[in-house]
This record gives sequence, structure tokens and C-alpha cells, in this order.
Amino acid sequence: MTDPHRAVCPARHAGALDSPIRRWLQSPQRLLAPHVREGMTALDFGCGPGFFTPDLARLVGPSGRVIAADLQAEMLERLRAKLRGTPLESRVTLHQCPPDRIGLTRQVDFALAFYVLHELPDAAAFFAEVRTLLTAEGRLLVVEPPLHVTKAAFEQTLRAARDAGLLVAARPRIPFNKVALLRVG
Repeated sequence: MTDPHRAVCPARHAGALDSPIRRWLQSPQRLLAPHVREGMTALDFGCGPGFFTPDLARLVGPSGRVIAADLQAEMLERLRAKLRGTPLESRVTLHQCPPDRIGLTRQVDFALAFYVLHELPDAAAFFAEVRTLLTAEGRLLVVEPPLHVTKAAFEQTLRAARDAGLLVAARPRIPFNKVALLRVG
């Protein structure tokens, strides 16, 4: 991979990733509802402690699936504890990614990469792999933070997506963030 020293948000900061203030600012239901429907299979890539995962599970409904994927076992354990004993638990599959790839083969209708691409050592490899996972009508929602990622860096990321066969379908607005909805091209 191109930069093995990229910083991954440590699990000890999981509380900040899953706070009530963040839920108010970045309502998962509001952000995801335009893109996710009942019966879909959705990938929550870099799910962390599961800020978006429960809402994805509600949106895909009982006939859908959510694959919550993260590099860190501790993040997945936090999510497992959050889901334990709820009706959403049976809709979510936890997947620990290998260090250099997603490591899935199951196709998905929707993928979310929220505040995670800037942590990847090789965004081009990510896009190439996610391209093979998306169905023909599949979409990838990419959101990057306002301070960690410059506009130029985000546009470079989108060029890597295009080179992998993913095209910008829309630019949804999430205030202060860099956002693109990608489709198979």
C-alpha cells in the first residue's frame, strides 16, 4: 500500500465518534434515507463503534442486510455490544477487514465510507475493490471531514474513484463536509 503510516482513529476515541452531539449534527436517518431502501444489502465501511450501522439496519428492514466492516476488532466489539439483544442484531454482520483491503465478496446495493478514506493507505485500491462489490445499480456515499481533508485532496480522491470505474452521480449536501455519491460507470 502507498502510505502504511496513515493514522487510524483509535478505538479509545470511539465515544467521540458516537456522541449525541454528533447524532444531532449528522443525523444518520436524515443522511442515509435518500439512498437506502428496504431489502438492500448495505456496507458500512469503517463503521467504528457503529454510529451509522443501527440506522442502516432500520432502513434495510427485516429483509435487508448490513455488513459493518472495520479494521479494528475493538470497534466491532463495541458495535456488537450496542446491537446485542435488539431486533437489529440479526440484520447486521460484523466483518473485520484485513489491513490492506475490505476482504468481502458479497455484492452490496449501497456502501458508506464516512470519514474514513483519508485514513486509508491506498484509496485507489479501496475504490477498485468496492467497485467489484457494488451491484450494477449500487451507490457509494463518500463523506470526508472539513478539517482533515482539503478540497484539492478530495478531488484527487474522486479522480482515484473515476480511475477505478466509479463516477460521481450526485453531490449531496452535508454542511461543511466533502461529499460525493458514486455509481458504477
